[in-house]
Amino acid sequence: MAQAMRRQSPISLLATDGKPHPLQDTLMAVTLILGAVAFVTGFFDHLHLLSSWTGLIGILTGAYGQFISVTTRERFALIIGLGASAIGFFLGMAHGGLFGGWLG
Repeated sequence: MAQAMRRQSPISLLATDGKPHPLQDTLMAVTLILGAVAFVTGFFDHLHLLSSWTGLIGILTGAYGQFISVTTRERFALIIGLGASAIGFFLGMAHGGLFGGWLG
């Protein structure tokens, strides 16, 4: 229970090991940004190419980030980004898909 007595700042509440994780933090930020773009553009029919591709890349980035994540903070943010990417991807696929009629 020694960790219960340790003071932590609110920013590092979920980053419990106290070590820097630059690759994981970068993947987390990229997944969140791609997820936000895919989610917002997924609601517009004419932006189906952007929403489907950013959603797909966000899903792949988030899945790899989950694979190598270390802390709960990283996993939490990656799940939010993965969910937004998946919704944007599925809406983009419903509105026209990855290629939008270019292939057939």
